[in-house]
Amino acid sequence: MQQLHIYTDGSSRGNPGPGGYGAILKWGDTEKEIAQGYKLTTNNRMELMAVIAALRLLTRTGLNIVVFSDSKYVVDAIQKRWLQGWIKKGYANVKNPDLWQQFYALYKLHHITMQWVKGHADNAYNNRCDQLATQAALSNALIEDTGYGAGAQGGKQATSLLT
Repeated sequence: MQQLHIYTDGSSRGNPGPGGYGAILKWGDTEKEIAQGYKLTTNNRMELMAVIAALRLLTRTGLNIVVFSDSKYVVDAIQKRWLQGWIKKGYANVKNPDLWQQFYALYKLHHITMQWVKGHADNAYNNRCDQLATQAALSNALIEDTGYGAGAQGGKQATSLLT
């Protein structure tokens, strides 16, 4: 059974500061790179946004997906079932509830396994995502992270598969 591999990374030049994410979607021999930069955000928001942006590209549901991330924040939230607890508590006192809600809506559509990888190490895809995220954060095409500062820091508040 074929799996979609998604590699992700986030970057923030200051925390908070300008930031960006990078992701690579790999389906067999087909690869797609995506990246976006934001004017003011945090590293954790960009780590999670990378996963969300990649999942948003999918045109089918029910896919078997492995997400590779160097973010313990993102990986542990799923592997250690923190997200389930946050949902039960209505995201009370959780950082980035806007993004976790977006992520969960997409997560439910697929069979997703999270895999932690060591950042800045020997994983070529993770290293490329780091480059994409950093370039996006340093670009002149930064957009607003509309969720940052609007209650995002706590409280309640794929065809081809690749297009």
